[in-house]
Amino acid sequence: MQEQLVQKIVEEVLQQVLKNQPSPPDDGKIPIGVSARHVHLAQAEVEQLFGENYQLTPKFELSQPGQFAAEETVVIAGPKGSIERVRILGPARALTQVEVSWTDAMKLGVKPPLRVSGDIKGSSPVTLIGPKGSVVLTEGLIIAQAHIHMSPADSVRFQVVDGQSVQINVQGIRPIILSNVIIRVSERYRLEMHIDTDEANAGLIQQGAFAEIVNSQAIEPMTAKERSVVVNQTPEKQSIYHFEKKLLSQVEVLEIEAQEIVVPKRTIVTALAYDKIRELNKKLTIRSE
Repeated sequence: MQEQLVQKIVEEVLQQVLKNQPSPPDDGKIPIGVSARHVHLAQAEVEQLFGENYQLTPKFELSQPGQFAAEETVVIAGPKGSIERVRILGPARALTQVEVSWTDAMKLGVKPPLRVSGDIKGSSPVTLIGPKGSVVLTEGLIIAQAHIHMSPADSVRFQVVDGQSVQINVQGIRPIILSNVIIRVSERYRLEMHIDTDEANAGLIQQGAFAEIVNSQAIEPMTAKERSVVVNQTPEKQSIYHFEKKLLSQVEVLEIEAQEIVVPKRTIVTALAYDKIRELNKKLTIRSE
């Protein structure tokens, strides 16, 4: 529980730091980060693979605040093959997830679905092998859909909203257009587009390249009156769940069917829980004590 409290405090500090940072030039350019195969581990799997009470060791910071590449690596294995020294990204998450490219998937002998990060239900199985043990996941292997991390201020600047699908253009030796790129908005995010190595190779894209949104099909945010009309039209989805535990994680959000989750002011809501609430179009209400 203490670890979760520390994580929450760190996230709040990072949010304040990001708010005080100067905005990037308004030139419509979005920096691109190429993501190689990697693993996100829940703490339970960290301990199964590396030993009881083991904590991941940061190797270097990633572009997104609070995220890091760990010193630790694992072997990922499928029906037809395995890949060694796959980097773990920290900190530990609520659910274990493995992200690979289609080329990697063919080597493993699996056909993982193309998914937004965090959406692993019904995804492909995979085995993880570490120095102290192994973990057989019945689901958790995906090909991550290309996406753009941005702050709320960036979303206003680019006139896009969280969850929106856009088309982007990358100029260079081999110009390329990518469609169905998902917008992800959070105060915790720094502006950057993430693609996998297959997508980068197709366009001869290297770290440090830039993208532009060419077709956003901008969605106007609903007014309070419009939201009220939608609510009145769909009463069957307006069930409310009163959550009374001290910590609301992504796991609990996925288990709660109600469209509105009410939590006490004292309850800690993890970053992944906030992301999943937005992704599922749920409403989070903080109840004053």
